[in-house]
Amino acid sequence: MKKVNKVLYISQEIYPYVAESPIANMGRYLPQAIQDRGKETRTFMPKFGLINERRNQLHEVIRLSGMNLIIDDTDHPLIIKVASIQSARLQVYFIDNDDFFQRRHTVIDDNGIEFEDNDERTIFFIRGVMETVKKLRWTPDVIHCMGWMTALAPLYIKKAYVQDPFFKHSKVVYSLFADDFTNPFRDLFAKKLVLEGIEDSDLKHLQGNEIDFLSLNKLAIDYSDGVIQSEPITNPDVIKYVQDKNKKFLPYVDDEDYADAYVRFYDSIR
Repeated sequence: MKKVNKVLYISQEIYPYVAESPIANMGRYLPQAIQDRGKETRTFMPKFGLINERRNQLHEVIRLSGMNLIIDDTDHPLIIKVASIQSARLQVYFIDNDDFFQRRHTVIDDNGIEFEDNDERTIFFIRGVMETVKKLRWTPDVIHCMGWMTALAPLYIKKAYVQDPFFKHSKVVYSLFADDFTNPFRDLFAKKLVLEGIEDSDLKHLQGNEIDFLSLNKLAIDYSDGVIQSEPITNPDVIKYVQDKNKKFLPYVDDEDYADAYVRFYDSIR
């Protein structure tokens, strides 16, 4: 069994940049624990507008910024920022764009209503991560995705970037959380996310159906090499789909033991 040495973490939230939550806490402490076990990591999250850049000492990485990503025939500049959690020796890369990530909240507005363009924000975030990892010239053995905003990563890695030397041999792990959203994505989501290498047949869960939390997670699960239940209670329909697909699956592991269990799981899918 080949050992995993490099792990890319794509997290919807990371504490202390956003408030504590199961995703944010795992986004903060899991990469540190994996580094402490001798692995090399890179960590990405969206640069939500509520993140205080001065207090958290974010700065733009000019050599990584400057690309435009086209979504629905509109150019969106990709800005990459970086900060360090000194106590953890952990560096975090932030995907930023004025159109998508300058609001005071993460995925909901002041009234608790999900942003209508969360679909495009998801596309931009994951494509931004992919292009930035290529610029870093860093080849991950495992890519671990945390939060529904990362659900497109398995599809992109297995279809759009499958021949790219930086991702060709990467395995993908998708974590399940109790982070269900309620407002379905807009009907054109499937059309907007398409890149070269992705066919209509790859998007069966998004066609002719409401693009809800379940269908988005089914898409992520289909293209993942392994799935982890990262909270004790998660959507039962999603769990059932994992079981029906006979995917490599790690049930919930208690907080004190999860890092070693995750490393063993990473190694098992290599």
